[in-house]
Amino acid sequence: MLAYIGRRLLSGAITIWFIATATFAGMHMVPGDPLLNDKAVTPEIRANLEKVYGLDKPVLQQYVIYLGNMARGDFGISFTQQNRSVNDIIAEHFPVSATLGLLALLFAALGGITWGAITALYRDQMPDFVIMFFVIVFVSVPSFVFAAIGQLAILQVNDWLGFSLLPVAGWGTLAHMLVPAMVLGLGTMAYLTRLMRSSMLEVADADYIRTARAKGLTPGRIFFRHQLRNAILPVVTVLGPSIASITTGGFVVELVFAIPGLGRYFIQAVQQLDYTVIMGTTVFYGAFLVLMVIAVDILYGFIDPRIQVSRAVS
Repeated sequence: MLAYIGRRLLSGAITIWFIATATFAGMHMVPGDPLLNDKAVTPEIRANLEKVYGLDKPVLQQYVIYLGNMARGDFGISFTQQNRSVNDIIAEHFPVSATLGLLALLFAALGGITWGAITALYRDQMPDFVIMFFVIVFVSVPSFVFAAIGQLAILQVNDWLGFSLLPVAGWGTLAHMLVPAMVLGLGTMAYLTRLMRSSMLEVADADYIRTARAKGLTPGRIFFRHQLRNAILPVVTVLGPSIASITTGGFVVELVFAIPGLGRYFIQAVQQLDYTVIMGTTVFYGAFLVLMVIAVDILYGFIDPRIQVSRAVS
């Protein structure tokens, strides 16, 4: 098991290096001037700014310095936000995005497992048709559309009640988080519902399920103890990427609901060609995704003992 964890960590480190390299190359190929928006336009001051940010050095030397700083956890200073490091931006605003993402994932996981199990139990019946129709809608429609619909719904409910039941935008309380988390988690919930449905139908025809029925076990015990437990394993495997994708995929939702998460700064950095913020947040999110995948791989081994046995044999 330790050897497997070591191999996964090594492959993860290589993946992060590739992400950092690709991001660095992409930023230097994008047309534009990161110092164009700076008020100082004199050649002397511009030369000083290039020296501060290391833009006066050859590209290869910049790359080596960039990797060295990244290895120490230093993503540099923002081009557009005066005297503010990328580390400070991430430390201050990522917890907001992470909180929203975890709430969205909780909503998506509970909903996906529940609705997937229901569609499998009522296969080719009305509950199956209705749930799968909404699954297709949630998968097809972008999150910013549901974000706008959510805001309109909040306005209508508040107007009908005569008082503010839920805030339209902002951050700070659980009431601010509910609707954005639901909107952000709809796509993932739909995906998990389809995955859970397929897994439940596959497990329903397994030999051990027929054996349990032959032994006279109750349908409820078969469902919860055997069918649901084994059908949920494929869902667990995608929870790691889902955590990262929801956390990193809430950029537009954060903008619509005026949430001070990291997504807003990433979009602003792209608009303003803030190289350090773009590269820092991209590498940070990439590393976060890789770590989540590795963590779920390890967790998967503890959930399914058969995987541990196969690894021990190999």
